Amino acid sequence: MEAAPEVVDLAIVGAGPCGLAVAIAARRAGLRAVVFDRGCIVNGLSSYPTYMTFFSTAERLSIGGVPFIVATEKPTRRDALAYYRGVADVYDLDVWQFETVESLRPVRVDPRPGTPSTQAEPERPARWLVRSVTRVGAVHETAAHAVAIATGYFGRPNRLGVPGESLPHVRHGYVEGHAAWREPVVVVGGANSAVDAALDMYRAGAHVTLVHTGEALGSNVKPWVRPDIEARIREGAIAARFSSRVVAIEPDAVVVESPEGTARIPATQVYTMTGFLPETGLLEQTGVPIDPATGIPAHDPLTMATPLAGVYLAGVIASGNEANRIFIENGRDHGDAIVAHLLR
Repeated sequence: MEAAPEVVDLAIVGAGPCGLAVAIAARRAGLRAVVFDRGCIVNGLSSYPTYMTFFSTAERLSIGGVPFIVATEKPTRRDALAYYRGVADVYDLDVWQFETVESLRPVRVDPRPGTPSTQAEPERPARWLVRSVTRVGAVHETAAHAVAIATGYFGRPNRLGVPGESLPHVRHGYVEGHAAWREPVVVVGGANSAVDAALDMYRAGAHVTLVHTGEALGSNVKPWVRPDIEARIREGAIAARFSSRVVAIEPDAVVVESPEGTARIPATQVYTMTGFLPETGLLEQTGVPIDPATGIPAHDPLTMATPLAGVYLAGVIASGNEANRIFIENGRDHGDAIVAHLLR
């Protein structure tokens, strides 16, 4: 006879700052919550550039009432990783790292010992069966009264859709520039991530070309970074191709089109810093409606509840295709809203 799955009050998919904030709100309310993540804790932040500095202040990135204290005005990636690990320890959060949630399905849980039943029993509250797989292939099933989807934005890169994009020297994220020393590198994009990568690789000794479809750098480039990148472009230390579109990637070059015509830019490394798409796979699987124009899953912004009983959103997943609508500093409040609704 198979063992009955563990039953929890709340299963949280995603151990980023907003997912952790949901777990903290649950812990404070006396609810049992588990947090799943296919990577490590705050996996998205761990993939940020090694020497990145946040736009927000430490206070606005804090969660759970735990002060985020740093020696400088803006925290670094390393500061943030240490802080969120520490907060998870303070609250003794149950985080299941490197465990991918493969499916969610509605069930009715029999209060007697045994496995969940899929038979309709209207008098009992709807619950969800979470099927997850560890990095070594072990399968777990967890029954939950409710599920919060906090899967963030860093799993589905916004691809260019051009020939050669799957070549091994093409990357959709950036960590550090050491390996780019003396290499010809193309960075695609004109927002903060592209600018940070271009500057970091330039300082590491790379020959960098920035390719952007816009006529100029993005308007949201961090104000303390903009003078640096603009100066490097003016002096020619970083080449820039504005109003240019990548049409193909070759093993040793990038082909771009612009009003001046077609050009081949030498490149042994290519970074497409063009953003990501929201992780909506689990929501689509469960049947939560998603607006085809905005990408925003149907939900009540006051409670973060979706039309599906017991399914909630937390963090940037609720912003749809416009990731800049929700950050850690406003997504961190979703946990309190979710738990308040659960308790009602």
